[in-house]
Amino acid sequence: MIRKHEHWLLALVIAGGMVLCCEYVEGLTWRQVNHQVVLNHRLQSNQAKLMEPVRTDVLTVTPWLAPIVWEGTFDPLVIDEAFRSHNLTIATTVFAVGKYTRFLCDFLESAEKHFMVGLDVHYYVFTDLPGDVPSNMTLGVGRLLSIVSVPKFDRWQEISLRRMELIQTAIEDHIHREAHYIFCLDVDMRFHGRVGSEALGRLVAAIHPWFYMYPRSQYPYERRAVSTASVPQDQGDFYYQANIFGGVLEDVHRLTKTCRENLEVDKSVGVEAVWQEESHLNWYLVKNKPTKLLSPEYVWDDARGRATKEIKLVRFSSVIKNKAEVRENP
Repeated sequence: MIRKHEHWLLALVIAGGMVLCCEYVEGLTWRQVNHQVVLNHRLQSNQAKLMEPVRTDVLTVTPWLAPIVWEGTFDPLVIDEAFRSHNLTIATTVFAVGKYTRFLCDFLESAEKHFMVGLDVHYYVFTDLPGDVPSNMTLGVGRLLSIVSVPKFDRWQEISLRRMELIQTAIEDHIHREAHYIFCLDVDMRFHGRVGSEALGRLVAAIHPWFYMYPRSQYPYERRAVSTASVPQDQGDFYYQANIFGGVLEDVHRLTKTCRENLEVDKSVGVEAVWQEESHLNWYLVKNKPTKLLSPEYVWDDARGRATKEIKLVRFSSVIKNKAEVRENP
C-alpha cells in the first residue's frame, strides 16, 4: 500500500506545476486552469523532498525541485485521469516556412497518434506557403488546425529570430481566448511515443540531447557580453533546446515577449546571438527557472542514434535532413 501511495504522489508531482488564477495582464484575460488539476509550488516541493527517485540512473528533480520527466517517473493513467476531466485546450505552434513545409505532413500524422491524445489540441501552422498545408489531413475529435500566414524571409536565421515575436503576437491576438496551455514545436520533428499530460506545467523546457551529459562549461550559451542573451560562465543549470517549450499562456507570453524585446535590442546594435532564439530562450530560463523539465526523450536527435542506456524511449525527435538543402538561403 505504501508503494502505491508513493507512486500516486510522484504522479502528482509530475503533473503539477502551479495554481493559476485568472488575472488581467496587459489587456489579456488568461483562460483559467482549474486549481484542482495542478499543485502549487510549495506542496510540490514538500512532496519532492519526501520521495526517493523512481530512477537512480538519471537526475529526476532539479536543484530547485522541479520534476524532470523520464520514462518510468510517472503513471500515465493517473496523469490522464487528473487532466482529462477539465476540458483543457493545448495550443500548438509550428513553423513550416519555405522548404520546411515538406515535414508538415509527417509531423501532423505522428502528432495525431502520440501528442496530447485525449485532450483538445489546436494546431497553429505558421507558413508562407498556405497552399502546401495538407488539406486532407484527418484530425481527431477536439483537434483543430489553423493557418497563420507569415512573410517569406530572406535568411533561414530570420525565421528563428522572428519566431518569438510571431508567437507573442498570436497569443495576444487570439490564442489567449482559445487555449489554456501552449507548446511551441519545430516542424522537422517526428513523434514516436507518448507526449501527453505529463508534459504540462507552468513553464516547461526540454534538456538538449547533445549536452545533457556535459559540464556547464561546455554548454553553447551566448557568452559575448554585447548580446542581451549573454550567460556568464558561472551561471546556468541545463542547456535547453528550442525545438519544444511551453506552459500556461501567461508564462509563455512573458517568455516570448521578453525574448522578442531582447532580440530587438541586439538587432539595433548589429548583434545576432550565436544560436538565435535558442540563445535567448536559454538566457530567459537561467533567470526564470522552468517549473518542469522534459528529459532528452522528448527532444531527441535522430543523428545521435539510440544507443544510450538512459534513454528508454524516444518520444519526439529531429529527423535527419540535409540542412544546406532545406535552408534556402545562407
